[in-house]
Amino acid sequence: MFGKVKKVFFTSMFGILYVSFMAQIVYVLGWAQGIETKLFYMGMLALEWLILIAARYLSKRSSNTAQYNGFNGRRR
Repeated sequence: MFGKVKKVFFTSMFGILYVSFMAQIVYVLGWAQGIETKLFYMGMLALEWLILIAARYLSKRSSNTAQYNGFNGRRR
């Protein structure tokens, strides 16, 4: 039961973060003034994207580890 709730929660949270990221790109490209400002904001978005990918990777990795924990880390 808790595994299903956790899966739905993390899937929805990452979905919200992806939508937010796309909205930020549209804002930066459409409404930010000056090329320096746009480049700075795009750099910050690239850093945010890397953090998001790392969080997604660690989330999937921890769920796989918990799933196979009873087999001493080995899959059958």
